[in-house]
Amino acid sequence: MRAVAIIPARGGSKGVPGKNVARVGGVPLVGRAVRAALAAPSIDGVFVSTDDAAIAAAATAAGGQVIDRPADLAGDLATSESALLHALDALAARGVEPQALAFLQATSPFIDSAALDGAVASVLAGEHDSMFAAFETYAFLWAGSPEGAVGVNHDHSFRPRRQDREPHFQETGAFYVMDVAGFRASGFRFFGRVGIAEVPASTGIEIDDVHELDSARALAALLDSPAPVDVDALVMDFDGVHTEDTATVDQNGVESVTVSRSDGMGIAMLREARLPMLILSREENPVVAARARKLGVEVSHDVHEKLPYLERWCAERDISLDRVAYVGNDLPDLPCLAAVGWPVVPADAHPRAQAAARIVLTRGGGRGAVRELAEMILAARA
Repeated sequence: MRAVAIIPARGGSKGVPGKNVARVGGVPLVGRAVRAALAAPSIDGVFVSTDDAAIAAAATAAGGQVIDRPADLAGDLATSESALLHALDALAARGVEPQALAFLQATSPFIDSAALDGAVASVLAGEHDSMFAAFETYAFLWAGSPEGAVGVNHDHSFRPRRQDREPHFQETGAFYVMDVAGFRASGFRFFGRVGIAEVPASTGIEIDDVHELDSARALAALLDSPAPVDVDALVMDFDGVHTEDTATVDQNGVESVTVSRSDGMGIAMLREARLPMLILSREENPVVAARARKLGVEVSHDVHEKLPYLERWCAERDISLDRVAYVGNDLPDLPCLAAVGWPVVPADAHPRAQAAARIVLTRGGGRGAVRELAEMILAARA
């Protein structure tokens, strides 16, 4: 391996408990970092250094390898450099001694894989000794003092136009790339000829508190590139997914719902493709079972604890939860959405359900949402 990526991710976050496995765009943060590194062709192996079982599981599910991080290197005062040096020693014990090291931080959810790949290639070619991700900024910076605020990168008595100012670069923290020999000698991430890997400013968010986590979740729908929905099973809620989450009640108290023929065709296409499917609903109305029979789909309704049922159903079929798409639209669906690899919601889902989703469909429940997802799944199988 000429170049490896190492992602230090400890389990003891104070500001956002469980931060490194918090989901953005439906994917744990550490999984997003692993996938970003795997998407850079110059990187030959991706390793996550952690002391936490949940982080290790998420890293492995995303395709990374795990290095056990000692407790004395996982405390609040431990530096990233100490974790990186330990990881390099652990790799050397496995016979892996790379020339270049990419240090990624899972707290940066929008890592630019192309920029990362370019930085690794530059270090491997000897053009730079170390590089870091940064975006161009023309911001006026100020520093406070007892005498009053003072301009840092400008003379505050003169206000030049943007086109007349020199740009600066703001470090994002998303990734750093280093020549391994130089890093071992210096013990720090910046040394020798330092280069800038320029990334879009929109990718510069770094998560240190819950407000930044909420912001990242809102941005994910705009910044994440569509990925093939490659799954081994589809599990669906009923109300709000196969229906518009409304019901008509006649004078005798009999309920009826409206469903989409388009959704029915989508289910038929998935059934023909032999994809295992389940309708899993809290609703006890017999209309759920009747619709499932019409669709030819297995159904379990009047299920109030849906996640344990989903876990048993998958275990009985030897299907990993990471390979399941679950479609839900409201608060009772949150545990299942958080458990699967492909949490999906219709366009009109509850905001908290949308925040948990990897895919927010463009169509609403009962109005073609299931057909839209079916076509995505079939496209990944083509």
